Amino acid sequence: MPRPSSGGRRDAAAERLTPNGDPLLAARFRVPVPPSTFIRRPRLVERLALGRHVPLTLVNGPAGAGKTLLVADWTAKEGASSHVAWLTVENEDNSPGVFWTYALEALRRHGFGPPDTVGSPARAGEVDHALLARLAAHLSERSEPVVLVLDEFDRVAGSTEIADELQFLLRHVGDGLRLVVISRTEPLLPLHRYRAAGQVIDIRGADLAFLPQETAQLLSRHGIRLSEQGTRSLTEWTGGWAAGLRLCILAAQQAEDPDAFLKDFEAGQSTLADFLLAEVLDTQPGATQDLMLRSSILEQIHPDLANTLTGRDDAEPILAGLQRANAFVESIGHSWYRLHPLFAEILRAHLRVRCPGLEPELHRRAARWLSATGLFAEALPHAADAGDWEHTADQFVEELAIGRLLTGLEAARLDRLFSTMPPDTPGPAADLVRTARHLTRHDVDRGLDHLRRARDNLHDGGYPSAARRLSCALLRVLAARMIGSADLAEDAAQDVAVAERAIPAERLEQHPELRALMLTDLGSAQLWAGDFDAARTTLSAVAPLDDGPDTAFPRHECLSRLALIDFLRGWPDRAERHARAAVAEAERGGLPSAARTGVAQLVLAAVALDRDELGSAHAHLEQVFASSVAPHDPIVRAEATLLRSRLLLAKGHPRAALQVLDELEKPRAAVEPSPWVRERTALGRASAHLVQDRPEVAMKVLEEVGFAGPENVVAAARARLAVGSALEAQALLHALPVGQGEGPAVTARTLLARAQTADALGDDSAAQRLTARALSTARPQALRRPFLDAGPWLQHLVRRQPALTRGHDWLPPELTGHAPGHHAHGLGPDVVTEPLSEREHEVLERLAQTMSTEEIAADLHLSVNTVKTHLKNIYRKLAATRRGEAVRHARELHLL
Repeated sequence: MPRPSSGGRRDAAAERLTPNGDPLLAARFRVPVPPSTFIRRPRLVERLALGRHVPLTLVNGPAGAGKTLLVADWTAKEGASSHVAWLTVENEDNSPGVFWTYALEALRRHGFGPPDTVGSPARAGEVDHALLARLAAHLSERSEPVVLVLDEFDRVAGSTEIADELQFLLRHVGDGLRLVVISRTEPLLPLHRYRAAGQVIDIRGADLAFLPQETAQLLSRHGIRLSEQGTRSLTEWTGGWAAGLRLCILAAQQAEDPDAFLKDFEAGQSTLADFLLAEVLDTQPGATQDLMLRSSILEQIHPDLANTLTGRDDAEPILAGLQRANAFVESIGHSWYRLHPLFAEILRAHLRVRCPGLEPELHRRAARWLSATGLFAEALPHAADAGDWEHTADQFVEELAIGRLLTGLEAARLDRLFSTMPPDTPGPAADLVRTARHLTRHDVDRGLDHLRRARDNLHDGGYPSAARRLSCALLRVLAARMIGSADLAEDAAQDVAVAERAIPAERLEQHPELRALMLTDLGSAQLWAGDFDAARTTLSAVAPLDDGPDTAFPRHECLSRLALIDFLRGWPDRAERHARAAVAEAERGGLPSAARTGVAQLVLAAVALDRDELGSAHAHLEQVFASSVAPHDPIVRAEATLLRSRLLLAKGHPRAALQVLDELEKPRAAVEPSPWVRERTALGRASAHLVQDRPEVAMKVLEEVGFAGPENVVAAARARLAVGSALEAQALLHALPVGQGEGPAVTARTLLARAQTADALGDDSAAQRLTARALSTARPQALRRPFLDAGPWLQHLVRRQPALTRGHDWLPPELTGHAPGHHAHGLGPDVVTEPLSEREHEVLERLAQTMSTEEIAADLHLSVNTVKTHLKNIYRKLAATRRGEAVRHARELHLL
């Protein structure tokens, strides 16, 4: 829709008012004009252009990263301006009524309606839901989408009302609207859903950073040439930050020889320092210079904090004046300011020259002020820079912050901070910090040494505080988990509970990561020890806890381990749901692949193997090893080894499967053995020996560990059957307890073993009945592997009684009358006219699990319409007209 000319019509902003009665400001609807030195970067423009095909584009980065100019240039140069409505957001827009008044006016001023019948908000503090519904209905009727750009959205990013209203609009507007959000912070929209569905274009700070070749273009645009190495060094020193680059280049333009200036800057920055000190610092009054020098130790400056550093009370007007004068001071809101990072570094160097020895005292003052203000995380680096490490460690422990060394967004920063703590720093708090650092590095021996010393010295200076006792007990739970001792973990967990009772509830609520970590570690130790019921109860208790960033990893880990318990008990559907929830939690929490446990992928691989989807199982297993945590987790190491062995056995390599299991026989220092790992290892060995027709060896392996679990009893019965001892097999199976919580995967194998025994004893009726029950049990989850592992007797039974598998087209071809490689109904090997996409393959896998369209949509975080589109493509590519036919064709083509 072309934008109507502004001639001949009254100014739209003059026609309308905000709900507060203020006139609308026309400048907020104007698209900024990039300066002549602006560098156009095609790699980012292409990303923006992709946003025309998705509901949301997020341009997210720090101040000065070039976000606004990037989008403004795109709208002007790509012909996009005829379809773009622009709004620059202000702090006053935190009131939903004001925000939507401006948003509606932006659409109207740029020629996209909506008509007056849509209306405008009547009150500043709220918006009538019906108004938003009318707006959505209006936009959904457009033949081409309108692009609404919300610049500086971080000014209202904390408003849940506005975020919910925007989400409502996006959800109901169809293809009529494309939203571009320019912000320093991520909006409160459900971004994880958009990302999981591929419905958002993300352009982040790392994307906005200049590349060396782009820096070269910027230098050239300013008439400056620099060597390739010099350009690369300049880019690296500024981190590609657009404002920093321009600052350096503008400074270089003031020099007589800009090229020599930047080369000198590359060598030691002395020329740049002289220039900035002369042109900025030295032009200020003495009091202002003193404030700037002393405040250079701060990342962010508050007037009251600056007064603490100077001993005066004039910081507020000085900082405001510097900000207005663009003297390398930026307001970041709520009375806080920030020095330009490059300038701050130069000022710190000058402070050491002008006032030697003052810096540690300034850090002490800053630490005290920040701590008293409740900004402990910000105070900690200053306390460390002051050199008072014993006090810093004490304060860290007393603030209940020990858990943030173990998990959360601050873990890496805190680890770097304490990495400079001298090894001879005394006190139990320092030893607790060292314990946490060593255990997170999986250095159990050194961690235990420091933990013992911390416990021995815990009463130094009198009875230890509750915070110190809690931190010590929490680390004991972690250490117990790492050595595989559920008893020690439960003992330490009791000490955690005692210490917690001495701490005010409101303080504990501020640190949900402590409870989450303790439960995760305790549940993991119980899981390793084979106490599945206790582990499930413990791990499930994490779900109701706070779901903030500091608990993202524990929640991901607990969900993963719940999935493993479900799988070990034979409930693959529950296991898969928990595993996918764990993956979703990791995505929502922004956990990179290397920081995840790997357990969720292990479970997904194991479930895929039970369904005989070997390709999918292998792919999930490969993802396990992308985790840097996995190699140090006994549970992951053991289950990954067991799964690799099972995969090899499924592919017909029993000798290789046995060799893989040898890895589990290698002793692991300081880790107690796990009963279920021992039993499953024996089961794996026995299964391989049975495939090699060595039932006597299989029986011996199983007898060495006993028949504690139903799967081991089933394997022992199969071994007895292999040597012709059907009555012994029958006795074993009759003694098998029932009602122990085993799921369909275990039940199906047990029923098949009973059926095989009945067949061996000549009871054909019982064999058919038990096989039919096994089929009914396995069908809802397409558990094919138990039937493939059952042995030749089952194929013989099916040949005698083909009606048994009638209607079970989910079974492998050799059990349904189709030979491997046979193409039913004339389906040829080249029926797939084009390969399935990754997303289509994911939909196909769930189709094979008999999931409904709505269930597939929920599982993959897609809309139902999107799933229907994928299904149409799948049917077309597989020459199918219905679900069952598509799944059957896919299996015949080995796509499943």
